[in-house]
Amino acid sequence: MSGGEQKPERYYVGVDVGTGSVRAALVDQSGVLLAFADQPIKKWEPQFNHHEQSSEDIWAACCVVTKKVVQGIDLNQIRGLGFDATCSLVVLDKQFHPLPVNQEGDSHRNVIMWLDHRAVSQVNRINETKHSVLQYVGGVMSVEMQAPKLLWLKENLRETCWDKAGHFFDLPDFLSWKATGVTARSLCSLVCKWTYSAEKGWDDSFWKMIGLEDFVADTYSKIGNQVLPPGASLGNGLTPEAARDLGLLPGIAVAASLIDAHAGGLGVIGADVRGHGLICEGQPVTSRLAVICGTSSCHMGIDHMVQGHAAFPELQVKATARCQSIYAYLNSHLDLIKKAQPVGFLTVDLHVWPDFHGNRSPLADLTLKGMVTGLKLSQDLDDLAILYLATVQAIALGTRFIIEAMEAAGHSVSTLFLCGGLSKNPLFVQMHADITGMPVVLSQEVESVLVGAAILGACASGDFASVQEAMAKMSKVGKVVFPRLQDKKYYDKKYQVFLKLVEHQKEYLAIMNDD
Repeated sequence: MSGGEQKPERYYVGVDVGTGSVRAALVDQSGVLLAFADQPIKKWEPQFNHHEQSSEDIWAACCVVTKKVVQGIDLNQIRGLGFDATCSLVVLDKQFHPLPVNQEGDSHRNVIMWLDHRAVSQVNRINETKHSVLQYVGGVMSVEMQAPKLLWLKENLRETCWDKAGHFFDLPDFLSWKATGVTARSLCSLVCKWTYSAEKGWDDSFWKMIGLEDFVADTYSKIGNQVLPPGASLGNGLTPEAARDLGLLPGIAVAASLIDAHAGGLGVIGADVRGHGLICEGQPVTSRLAVICGTSSCHMGIDHMVQGHAAFPELQVKATARCQSIYAYLNSHLDLIKKAQPVGFLTVDLHVWPDFHGNRSPLADLTLKGMVTGLKLSQDLDDLAILYLATVQAIALGTRFIIEAMEAAGHSVSTLFLCGGLSKNPLFVQMHADITGMPVVLSQEVESVLVGAAILGACASGDFASVQEAMAKMSKVGKVVFPRLQDKKYYDKKYQVFLKLVEHQKEYLAIMNDD
């Protein structure tokens, strides 16, 4: 600008609602994260497989973290706000007040969490219909999707919840409604979890077939009859009430939302990779696969294996003495005991199938359980470290399993883009590279999910012409980790064992269920 004047910086706020906490970040127009805050949220497990939260508690946490990240900033420079969240189901009455999703009648607990498995009977009946819309969700619907949960509510909480309900939101859409008063749904959540088709819309015959014809009768007003692409600007932006809650100015652009993992993909997968020697340079973005390693199933799986081991107390003491996380300590301990061989070879006799809570992809089989083969009688710290390593490898082997299923369906993947909490773990990253045989790209900003949410806000503000342009400008490559090809033969063998584990488990289940 003339006279040496500089164009004012433009900022965007991204808010990410995870399983156990809400996080927010202030991000500039080049994708640099300038401020970060997080706040825990409450969870209830009133009975086995029932997992609940409170939409009021979640919104209050959103307000806390947003106010923190904008402290000291000229609010006029904040141009947009984007939300992402887990695929949990939020239930409100016709006046937008919370309704109970539990037998106790506690309306404060009005969210059925994504990982809730109460609707097993319902999802089995839905899958038995073999309706054509199931092809949109991988051929078989997961118990974690919304249709079986809705059917469970109708069949179990008719008077206290179902008959009073006015609105069923996916959590990301609840947040954008709370910010703008607009009930439009994101195409992302409806397609991924609700059987909506971008081309055909809702299928009346499906909802009638499964016993939820109520939605057809009211023209889908309760689950969404206005659908927008992620990043689209909602209504008139932030309402005065929401602006007061969040510590922002009214009218700031608010974007149609994303599922949390998809926001991570948005924040990392579009990065400019020139100069890094990657095959995906110059190829379509479909040659890239984003792996979001957050605090959901894979992280909980590792925690479960480590914390349940007899040597865990010893691990805690030693990690604390070194001022390290337990995983940093385990990584260093593995380096000590590997001797002359590569660290991955320590698991030659130990193998894990990591789906303790069923398999979402590519098998979509909620009956699967975790497996460990090769256990010994010793339970010292060496055994714990090797079990941890085998679990990390199992998660990476699961990624390879998914990639092979994608390639069998016609996809061509050459590069992995990792983000989320576990992408900070160098062992986790290297195992993904070694086991898939593909280079792994790590983002310059570790908090890629929050960058993705901010990219939504940037698109809604109109500062970028498209999501693609915002991705290219706001996501940056930080590091590339290449596979150690000399270990390929070993991991090919581990993969064959991995596939045998699930094959045998299915055989065992068939035997036990045979009448």
